Amino acid sequence: MSLDATLSQIDSDLPAALDRLMALLRIPSISTDPAYADKCQQAADWLVADLKSLGIAAETRETPGHPMVVGHVEGDGPHVLFYGHYDVQPVDPLTLWDRDPFDPQIEDTAKGKVIRGRGASDDKGQLMSFVEACRAWKSVHGTMPCRITFFFEGEEESGSPSLIPFLESNKDELKADLALICDTGLFESRVPSIITQLRGLLGEEITLTGPAKDLHSGMYGGAAANPITHLCRILGNLHDANGRIQVPHFYDDVPDLSDDIKEQWDALNFDHATFLGDVGLAKPAGEQNRSALEMIWSRPTAEVNGIIGGYTGDGFKTVLPSKVSAKVSFRLVGQQDPHKLREHFRDWVRAQLPEDVKADFHGHGASPASQMQTTHPAFEAARSVLVAEWGYDAAFTGCGGSIPVAGYFKKILGMDSMLVGWGKDDDQIHSPNEKYDVESFHKGIRSWARILDAIR
Repeated sequence: MSLDATLSQIDSDLPAALDRLMALLRIPSISTDPAYADKCQQAADWLVADLKSLGIAAETRETPGHPMVVGHVEGDGPHVLFYGHYDVQPVDPLTLWDRDPFDPQIEDTAKGKVIRGRGASDDKGQLMSFVEACRAWKSVHGTMPCRITFFFEGEEESGSPSLIPFLESNKDELKADLALICDTGLFESRVPSIITQLRGLLGEEITLTGPAKDLHSGMYGGAAANPITHLCRILGNLHDANGRIQVPHFYDDVPDLSDDIKEQWDALNFDHATFLGDVGLAKPAGEQNRSALEMIWSRPTAEVNGIIGGYTGDGFKTVLPSKVSAKVSFRLVGQQDPHKLREHFRDWVRAQLPEDVKADFHGHGASPASQMQTTHPAFEAARSVLVAEWGYDAAFTGCGGSIPVAGYFKKILGMDSMLVGWGKDDDQIHSPNEKYDVESFHKGIRSWARILDAIR
């Protein structure tokens, strides 16, 4: 039977698919709050029942935290693992929601119909777009298009503490030819994109200590070392006048873009003026010889995220603080080793300290970047079929943020991930009034059907 029959089935079944999504969205599966542990279990059980209704051998698997959902479909052709998460962010502040976040509704807006509710875009709507594509395929063909492992997590929004141990304990069962991850979005809310590179993340907290106690600036100012002064000087030295990071060896394992990827990114005609203008800025501030997209997707960063020290209350207090601290994050690319860079950064800070100031450091996580090998035939196959659904050529893109699960799949299971999703820039994920366009859900289902047809 043709792909057209599957797409027709998706169109005719859309009202029922929306009803199923609404049922899942009504479950307040907030993973970070222990008060909702039973609701996370309920969401996992709901998904198991839904997969079983498709003839999929599925079950919940216990972890020290919230359960995993694992399901298997045997079949011919490639073996893919589809990953999603059923947990959602807390809804605070509740007063900023226009409606109950767990009473989802379809609303008419100036841009079209949207599904309003917590988890609509991140990640229940995205997750269900793949499940619904499989449902339609099974309805038309009587079988699934290929061998599929379904893997749904319940702790993604709370740091995934159970994920690595679960992957390590079940690597033989979960390993596939390719992972599919639907937790991303369209480029500029219209162009389908397949993310092939994710930046890693390194977090450092620096504490400088000078005098043994806070000092009066009239009594000691000028003669005593002021930790704030030295911290500001060091942080100011992080970048040169052209935006290049000054930590030694920082760029040792940073690759340049391939000509093919650069051409695809240039063809996106990214409007950096609007991108920055929307947040009250005008000029890109990073490396001056790089495009804005390169800086966001494929170049490393060093950013000061917070500074604490001295007196910051109302009025004025002339104090030289004993201690001052700063939080600094680094986004990593290519083969940059976060552990080596942590030591290079700490050595660089220590080398700039005067005799009477000492530094202490506290690490806040270290994960490397992920680079997908697009030589796997599924990548080009997926890219070639999405234009028929969205009207724009799909592009292999980068992602400025970090999606750690893709790195874990590579490191623990030895497989690349294809990250493709249908979210839009204004979905307000993690914020009040989260939404997912009905178009994104509908076209997302159809897109997964096209991808499955192309890679089977």
